[in-house]
Amino acid sequence: MDYKEAGVNINEGYLAVEKYRDLAEATRAFQKNSVLSGIGSFAGMLSLKESAKSMEDPVLVSGTDGVGTKLGIAFAIKKYDTVGVDCVAMCVNDILCHGARPLFFLDYLACGKLNAGVAAKIVESVAAGCKEAGCVLLGGETAEMPGFYEEGKYDIAGFAVGIVDRSKIIDGRAIKEGDVLLGIASSGPHSNGFSLIRKVLPNLEENFGGMPLGRALLEPTRIYVKPVLGLMEKIPVHGMAHITGGGFYENIPRMFSNPDTQDSSHYSQPPVFNALINNNSWTVPAIFNRIAAGVAELKESGAEAEKAGKELLQTDKELRRMMFNTFNMGIGFVIAVDGGDVKQAQEYLDGKDYPAWEIGKVAAGSGKSGVIFN
Repeated sequence: MDYKEAGVNINEGYLAVEKYRDLAEATRAFQKNSVLSGIGSFAGMLSLKESAKSMEDPVLVSGTDGVGTKLGIAFAIKKYDTVGVDCVAMCVNDILCHGARPLFFLDYLACGKLNAGVAAKIVESVAAGCKEAGCVLLGGETAEMPGFYEEGKYDIAGFAVGIVDRSKIIDGRAIKEGDVLLGIASSGPHSNGFSLIRKVLPNLEENFGGMPLGRALLEPTRIYVKPVLGLMEKIPVHGMAHITGGGFYENIPRMFSNPDTQDSSHYSQPPVFNALINNNSWTVPAIFNRIAAGVAELKESGAEAEKAGKELLQTDKELRRMMFNTFNMGIGFVIAVDGGDVKQAQEYLDGKDYPAWEIGKVAAGSGKSGVIFN
């Protein structure tokens, strides 16, 4: 018995790497001469000389994440050209919360039986995400593990590294009472809550606004890097939150300075803030109404279900809280700014096709930071 008979096709792996090489090469323009290695080396190398030359104290910021069970929908409808964007977005949006500009990204792709065409389609979408974030696809790994993953199933995770000058790190210390919370539009559920979605919306062929529901659910996660970094050059941004798993209730408080995870020696008494969120200050996208109808186990489908779900979100407080504690509900990224900068921030983000709404304010709290809807 040889390796191929055991289930690992080395030649298919070689073919996949050849396809990856050109995809990665197309992302290297963002770092010009900083990339020192090519795809196929044992490790990726990138010089910090250019990226850090204007910084007094450069700090590397890293983040890792995956796509999760959203992949199950991609497998079911055999559509692989968006999940790589999701993987990049989940990582770069996280490091962006601290003011970091992404430098490079590494991906890890695992499967039971490698199909070079499918793998290349996934990595092509990774490269597309890297281009959107302005970072280099520096390398990665493809693992073929027969008997461990089902044939036809893939898993993808990634790792991003960015850079920021220490004096410009955003960690919530600048947030003050009265700051305005701006919510920037999401593109849908992004990459969170899909273990629930897949249970309550099993019919991926259901008509949703003129397209199959499965395709609507695969809309890739928005990447906020370029518009937010651009905004930071125009106005002071006091805090940022990426709305991922845990929705509003878990993620917005993470933007406040946390004495448990940060050096708070400069505080005589660490401040505690609450996020006061204004109900109905933005329009919840229709996809979340449809999900709400599924969670409530309504018999309706299509437009009727979407309408019923919308009504439930207005009347069923328990359902509404669960939805806002699971999904982004149309707000993928939140920034805290001074009230005097709100208009300029909204105009700038809207001009970049990233609609933003004034969704609430920062208020003094006690005990532990939280989110309050009013």
